[in-house]
Amino acid sequence: MEGVHAAQPYDALLLLSFGGPEGPDDVLPFLENVTRGRGIPRERLAEVGAHYHLFGGVSPINEQNRTLLAALGDELAAHDIDLPVYWGNRNWAPYLTDTLRQMVADGRRRVLALVTSAYASYSGCRQYREDLAEALLTLREEGLEVPRVDKLRLYYNHPGFLETVAEGVRESLERLPSDARAGARLVFSTHSIPDSAADVSGPPPGHGPGGAYVAQHMEAARVVAERVAEATGVERAWELVYQSRSGSPRIPWLEPDVNDRLRELAAEGVGAVVLVPVGFVSDHMEVRYDLDTEALATAEELGLLAVRAPTVGAHPRFVAALRELVVERAAAERGQRPERPALGAFGASHDLCPVGCCAGRVDKPAAAGADSPFV
Repeated sequence: MEGVHAAQPYDALLLLSFGGPEGPDDVLPFLENVTRGRGIPRERLAEVGAHYHLFGGVSPINEQNRTLLAALGDELAAHDIDLPVYWGNRNWAPYLTDTLRQMVADGRRRVLALVTSAYASYSGCRQYREDLAEALLTLREEGLEVPRVDKLRLYYNHPGFLETVAEGVRESLERLPSDARAGARLVFSTHSIPDSAADVSGPPPGHGPGGAYVAQHMEAARVVAERVAEATGVERAWELVYQSRSGSPRIPWLEPDVNDRLRELAAEGVGAVVLVPVGFVSDHMEVRYDLDTEALATAEELGLLAVRAPTVGAHPRFVAALRELVVERAAAERGQRPERPALGAFGASHDLCPVGCCAGRVDKPAAAGADSPFV
């Protein structure tokens, strides 16, 4: 179903993202927001802040979200879908609570949230749900009518996501010298998280080493590598690495680190790599710095040919996929049984996060799930 009623019963779409500083004076307050309650030393914040100052103190994520917001609005309008799109962040303006207040003032009562994270994990899914619950509780305490907020399913294996990633890999291979393309290694990268968080990612009882976080990334990378092989006629070796570790060195985090692995590949005689940020939706700071600045510098130092594939960003096929996910979820809420496209072996993810999904260290209320206090 497409058209003006395709999004019913929802009356608004919420783009829910991480947020980022938009000037030098924003950097430290932003990092304090991100790390609040974690006891991170101020000197460590200053060290991370230096990465932002290399780019004028501006994270690219907010501008990328503005671009995605506009693209989503145009995509919905092009299909005559009457659904206004709002934007709220966890850690910087526009703050989630302020956006929800505006939505209530505008009369929105059934909200569908799109999180700019494609995979299961505490930081990529449940923490957003916890922030939603905290914001909704604030609205309730203020005497406002609290809207019902649902969340789109995980989209790491949606064809519109993975096919867009595969297209970017193919285009990136063309940037390598012709004699280096066939032997190029595909190095898929995502954010490292503590082993303990990875192990409990996804719904119970399927937890175990790496949990859903590692399994979903591995499956996404496998599918992309297969699509690239089909399109190019060349099967290339591929692997998953991790980046952007920020925790105590005493706590085990997912490895190998991208820079460590590049050194090993160079020593093994690999001549070229394509870095594929499959764990990221847009080119935010951890892509621009950790890959474009740091990892590419490591490769150059090693004499290793390296190019970085694009993220999906606001690519038309990805934006169309988001519209498809909105229509799919709305149809399910109306009691229909819509098609739920997914590539790979795992099938489409759940619409409603079950109790215990991606559990954190502390049990907190979380909206948009089976354990939501607002259903």
